[in-house]
Amino acid sequence: MNDERWLLPEGIDEILPPQALLMERLRRELLDLYASWGYELVIPPFIDYLESLLTGTGQDLDLQTFKLTDQLSGRLLGVRADMTPQVARIDAHHLRRDAPTRLCYLGTVLHTRTDGFASTRSPMQIGAEIYGHAGIESDIEILRLIMLTLRTAGIGETYLDLGHVGIYRGLARQAGLSPIQEHALFDALQRKAVPEIESLIAESGLKGAPARMLSALAELNGCDALRRAQTLLAAADAPVREALSDLERLAEELGRWLPEVSIHYDLAELRGYRYKTGAVFAAFVPGWGLEIARGGRYDDIGRVFGRARPAVGFSTDLKGLLRHGHRHLDPREEEGAIYAPWSADPAARAAVDRLRASGRRVIHALPGQSIDPRVLGCRQRLVERDGQWELHDLLADEETRKDG
Repeated sequence: MNDERWLLPEGIDEILPPQALLMERLRRELLDLYASWGYELVIPPFIDYLESLLTGTGQDLDLQTFKLTDQLSGRLLGVRADMTPQVARIDAHHLRRDAPTRLCYLGTVLHTRTDGFASTRSPMQIGAEIYGHAGIESDIEILRLIMLTLRTAGIGETYLDLGHVGIYRGLARQAGLSPIQEHALFDALQRKAVPEIESLIAESGLKGAPARMLSALAELNGCDALRRAQTLLAAADAPVREALSDLERLAEELGRWLPEVSIHYDLAELRGYRYKTGAVFAAFVPGWGLEIARGGRYDDIGRVFGRARPAVGFSTDLKGLLRHGHRHLDPREEEGAIYAPWSADPAARAAVDRLRASGRRVIHALPGQSIDPRVLGCRQRLVERDGQWELHDLLADEETRKDG
């Protein structure tokens, strides 16, 4: 039988050189970016009590969460599939500030299956959230941070997709849909399954304006969706009209802050519908049918932790950013490493220290080691000449030997 212990579970990956170095560089740059905007880093635990992990987002994350029993307490634990509930607990229970709080985070999350967002079951989730402010300004700040995140990752051409969960929620209430009917129609709307949508509306017995408006949602996407919604949803109740107005104001403000970004609308896109409370958004890149970053407003998510506060944020997958971005090694890495002898000579050690302080990689030749330094990525060798330690090009040395 073949030994297959080197195999990884499906959807679980490992990052090798030089991608791991590029990912670590990107991680540092993004966390520094968020810190420069006032976001404080938090590090929630990888495993937590299940009821804490599923707070607010419960129905969305339940099937995505690996579950196990704690051998110490006998309680059910979960491996986090999303860090937002944990960050909400930190804001509500531990920090308990009155002023708006900006928090950022980064860490591996684990999914029972790929969700179409990160195309992996172990995304390296990175995100930022604002707690304690309900205005459109915090929505704009998060959207600006999304675009800066993508640019930092080397992702150029992008567009934003905007929606608002209050539109479908208001139409469902106006139509008097039962929770089962609302859920079934929600699922069909996410798949843009028009025949199924029409069938579900007919089965519910809806007629007139409520039926027409729910049916129209599947078609209300694109750059002109808001304009068409003013006509197609004209008979909607006040909550729907308010949601449309909020979305319109958000788009207008975005035009001032991010005039270079293309904005699309999808009024049937309901990411996180069961816990989001307002605008939802996602960023896309050409040639990739799935979002590269996503977020939205989820007010009151901290209520179960004893303190309900307005909240808005976003998250993305560091692996996905690296996959779609144009990141390159620092020019100093491209110069290759330097092979240095194992020497206690103070002058040699000082030369090595200076090279490393300047950003160069220096690899010591360990005693008894017999290997071509180029196998280790070295392009230069540190050698002593007349009491001075100098760099010599390995390729030049090789050509000299050939000529000799």
